[in-house]
Amino acid sequence: MRFVKKYSPVLLAAALLAAVVFASAFPALAESGKKTWKIGGIFSVTGPASFLGDPEKKSMELAIEEINAAGGVDGRMLEAVIYDTEGDPSKAVSAAGKLINKDRVTAIVGPSLTPTTLAVVPMINRTQLPFVSCAAGNKIVEPIKPWVFKTAQSDIQAVAAIYKHISQKEIDKVGILTVSNSFGESGREQLIAQAENFGITVVRKESFGAGDTDMTSQLTKIRQEKAGALICWGTNPGPAVVAKNVEQLGIDIPLYQSHGVASPKFIDLAGDSAEGILLPTGKILVADLLPDDDPQKQVLTDYIDAYENKYDETVSGFGGYAYDAVYLLARAMEGTGGDKEKIRENLENIKGHVGISGVFSFSQTDHNGLDPSAFVMVRITDGKWQLVK
Repeated sequence: MRFVKKYSPVLLAAALLAAVVFASAFPALAESGKKTWKIGGIFSVTGPASFLGDPEKKSMELAIEEINAAGGVDGRMLEAVIYDTEGDPSKAVSAAGKLINKDRVTAIVGPSLTPTTLAVVPMINRTQLPFVSCAAGNKIVEPIKPWVFKTAQSDIQAVAAIYKHISQKEIDKVGILTVSNSFGESGREQLIAQAENFGITVVRKESFGAGDTDMTSQLTKIRQEKAGALICWGTNPGPAVVAKNVEQLGIDIPLYQSHGVASPKFIDLAGDSAEGILLPTGKILVADLLPDDDPQKQVLTDYIDAYENKYDETVSGFGGYAYDAVYLLARAMEGTGGDKEKIRENLENIKGHVGISGVFSFSQTDHNGLDPSAFVMVRITDGKWQLVK
């Protein structure tokens, strides 16, 4: 038989009053009893794509440190749980499984790459967890997947920025060289689809493997077609190899790269061959050159100062993808009590959020939330980024 101990109404009222007084007198102690909200991170911290994942990991930790110092979300602290994928899709899937099933995270930031992100998306769709990728490929958010968002600027807008600049130079024939993975395929599709809109003809389409160390054969074929400009679409180290091969072959036409190489690492890898290369990038690489009335300038300079002071290394635009993702999630988590569907709905309704990668305004039909103002064109001159107006 189960016995229930009974208390008199007077004693019960006194006990409740004492509990209220204790909690109000010691708010810090009461607050300390709250659990943290865990945010998962999946990044290519090591391996060939570490130039992406390492600054993303650091930027996620920086953002969470700042949010917690300001009181957390609804008074509750955030906790980062981060795994290294090494750029391997299978390891990304394994890491996502750990975050969901073992760590019980509220949301996930990352992965760093389009292939690793696309590998994880089916699991996200099944488990229905708020997910903000740091990769660029359009296929991540097109077609729309309810739980999947991304902070990296769109391939659509990157291609448009390149073609706009090329058309202003009255060049009407281009050759394209794209990496053989989902990021390269997405860029290739847009380069072909948008060419006619700018009066441009793609006279040769070539590709290269992510690990290839020589592209002279492909470049020779493009040169034979009398292209007026060359567009390379990939992430390091392949694009740096292309830059060196272009110089070795004496190909004297403008070389454009994608936003996938917008970091100091590309200049380090390409060396002197980087001179004169043009590419679209987020504004972070030229933050000091922006006009004072640019809505992103203060956010960018604050982030740059915080990152470089904390880690004693030069900032890259890639870290900003994770930084933005954490702040967007923190904003979406407010008032939800951790309810994942409410977080997802709040993400989808964020408007005018000024971030590192641009000003975000999501909707039911746009889970990237950036417009063409998120990009500027830059030229590498004397090993530095120069704003092209």
